[in-house]
Amino acid sequence: MSARSFAIFIAVLALIGLLGFGVLSKGDDPLAAGDAVPDTELASLDGEAPGSIDDYRGNWVLINVWASWCDPCREEAPALERFYRDHRDDDFTVLGIDTQDGSESALEFIDEFGLTYPQLHDGSGDYADELKTTGVPENFLVDPDGNVALVERQPVTAESLDEKFAPLIGAG
Repeated sequence: MSARSFAIFIAVLALIGLLGFGVLSKGDDPLAAGDAVPDTELASLDGEAPGSIDDYRGNWVLINVWASWCDPCREEAPALERFYRDHRDDDFTVLGIDTQDGSESALEFIDEFGLTYPQLHDGSGDYADELKTTGVPENFLVDPDGNVALVERQPVTAESLDEKFAPLIGAG
């Protein structure tokens, strides 16, 4: 094996090690059903008053953690908007949390998809870390007491929203 091949091999091993460390250091215990959801206050994307999950206590909330640069987030956005419009009168809301993203890009994303549900901004990714996310998109259904009822660590679809989420919020 040449010195160049050996150097490339070592670089690939180091990269794999760093990726593995990153995944493992996200937290040993991801949020699961029954866990309390962190209620950290975040800036709103629309420039209005800051908000948090605590503002929705007493209602079902589907927290959607997303970013404008995320292709699967783009794919799930229309289904989330439809689900929100269909169920917003059922003591339910979708709460978008834009993470690790610039506000301007996030606002363009909201406009492009015609999203009407509330949006908060987690530019640093600190709140996503509190939620123990492993990437975007991730979705957390929060019960009226502020506890996790369901976690979907992948993009949602119209079908998964209707089959998994709707029955829990009493709209199934």
